[in-house]
Amino acid sequence: MIPISGNSMSTGVRKRRPWLLAVALLSGCTHFQPRPISPAGSLAAYESRSLANPGLGRFLAANHVVLPGRGQRWDLKALTLTAFYYQPALAHARAQLLAARAARITARERPNPSLSFTPAHDSGVPGVPSPWIVPVAIDWPIETAGRRGDRMAEARHLAAAARWDLVGTVWRVRSRLRSTLLELYTAHQTESLLARQVSALRSVFNLLEGQFRAGAVSSYDVTRARIALDNATLARQVQEGQIREARVALAGAIGVPVSALRGAHWSFAGFGRFPRDLTRSAVRQQALLGRSDVQAALARYAASQSALKLEVARQWPSIALGPGYAWNAQLGGDREWQLGLSLTLPILNQNQGPIAEARARRRVAAAQFLGVQSTAVAQIDGALAVYRSTLEQVRTAERSFGNLTRELQSVRAQVSAGELQPLDLANAEAAFYAGAQNRLATRIAAQQALGALQDAVQSPLTLSPSQLQSAQNFPHSARP
Repeated sequence: MIPISGNSMSTGVRKRRPWLLAVALLSGCTHFQPRPISPAGSLAAYESRSLANPGLGRFLAANHVVLPGRGQRWDLKALTLTAFYYQPALAHARAQLLAARAARITARERPNPSLSFTPAHDSGVPGVPSPWIVPVAIDWPIETAGRRGDRMAEARHLAAAARWDLVGTVWRVRSRLRSTLLELYTAHQTESLLARQVSALRSVFNLLEGQFRAGAVSSYDVTRARIALDNATLARQVQEGQIREARVALAGAIGVPVSALRGAHWSFAGFGRFPRDLTRSAVRQQALLGRSDVQAALARYAASQSALKLEVARQWPSIALGPGYAWNAQLGGDREWQLGLSLTLPILNQNQGPIAEARARRRVAAAQFLGVQSTAVAQIDGALAVYRSTLEQVRTAERSFGNLTRELQSVRAQVSAGELQPLDLANAEAAFYAGAQNRLATRIAAQQALGALQDAVQSPLTLSPSQLQSAQNFPHSARP
């Protein structure tokens, strides 16, 4: 038996002390909480998403946008914020950012000491009070050469890269939304022009058919009019299908089921303007330095620098302090103290392999940065060239459309004066609406070029810093 002095109460406290220490250590631990995913439940939650969600209304209000009521129109800004609230792609990017930030916690943690308890039994010496020897040792690792700081710097740069990746996702979500809204606008406008053209061509056909019965024209003229009418009718039916497809695409860009768009109305006011503020040289320079992909690549290069520095620091040996204590009852309660010191000897290698790998990864990161920046230069310059070219085309189309408008007005005046026949007016109206479709196509091409330029420069003139920040913050009520 091991002799223990003191009263019975102190004996009980000493017996409970290891358990109290264990409870104190475990109380600070994190416990696992399962969160199973139910495909049926997540699908039901997705199908229940609505543009009238109170959580969405609060999110819009926090960004100084009023939730459109029944009969009111949703503009690009309100729809963009709605996509920020619902879009799964942003939820994924936010989760990746949270993971990168959690890695910073891991990076700044210090290695835990270890405690070893190795009781031994020695019955070789007779007549002793107890044959048990109870040694206890602690191994306390100490990181050298600033490794912890290098590890924290690498994690910090990777978290910054993840944040810039999230910013890039925000721009892609906004780009997809604007593109689908433009498709819906195009389909509506084209269908409206085709409806008017069909009406004009039907008038042409009816008038020619009447003249054919009177023997004034041949059946060939009537057949040509009928073919033109059928082609325009078919084109209108195609556009009606395009409207339905564009609504589905818009719902997907927002992150809601298409049923959520039922009864909603849209504002296309922004598609009638062609701003020139993004064509300034200062905007181009700012984009080449501050685009999200450029900044993310720069942060990853900085992380590779820290990783290389960490591997260089690992050339230096690690140190571990190992104080110990042993109580030997065989020698009448003899107590032995030990002070241990251990370190890794860099004899067989000096961490040259990991250093070479880290140096190679830094070269890769540098090449990736240069590649991203050169791609950004090409995208921005290309988008600028296309946008400027389409603006010239828009000006030409507007002049042509003005001529068509004046010509149609002249024909109407001559018909009213009896100088021309109603058939001349019907033909003029059909030609006018065909020209209006060409004008619309030119304007749509310019809007597409403007969207590409906005995506390329990622300017605050397009998406304000407050909107960008709101997209990065996780709206908890949007969880599936």
